[in-house]
Amino acid sequence: MYNTTPEQLAGANKANVETLLTIANTAFASAERLAALNLNAARMLLEDTVNNAKSMMAVRDVQDLMGMQTALAQPMFEKAVAYSRSVYEIATQSQGEFTKILDSQYVEMNKNVSSALDNAVKGAPAGSDVAVAAVKSAIAAANSAYETMNKAAKQVAEMTEANVAAATSATVKAVGAAAPKAKKAA
Repeated sequence: MYNTTPEQLAGANKANVETLLTIANTAFASAERLAALNLNAARMLLEDTVNNAKSMMAVRDVQDLMGMQTALAQPMFEKAVAYSRSVYEIATQSQGEFTKILDSQYVEMNKNVSSALDNAVKGAPAGSDVAVAAVKSAIAAANSAYETMNKAAKQVAEMTEANVAAATSATVKAVGAAAPKAKKAA
């Protein structure tokens, strides 16, 4: 039978603590980046609001007001899109880092299970080869399913990222094209 030594438990606990620290550091770094992004966005919004208010005060007639609204709308929209892209980028990078950590943990867990199984086989009674083969087959099937799901998830993430980029680009172009038309109508 497989016996766990205190050194093995200490090693496993140390590895788990290191993994949790890595995850926590990754989460804090992402939160820090997001907080900095939000502070910069708030600062720019305040500056833009003050500048826009000053511009609005200088308006003399309705036609100037309509033209100014159109002129102010596009930069605000573009900044909102840039902000959304940045948030999406931070989230995507964080998810990628978490995935790497979890994948390495999965690989390590597989090695430990395989090692434990090999040690258990050494002390197993004669004739237990069929049971061991069944367990190894189940582990191989689980690994294959995990890898397939992981590949599918990565493909979905890549497609989603491409679709988000295409939709954002199309929206920015549409708003850019609409702004000159609105100016002509005013």
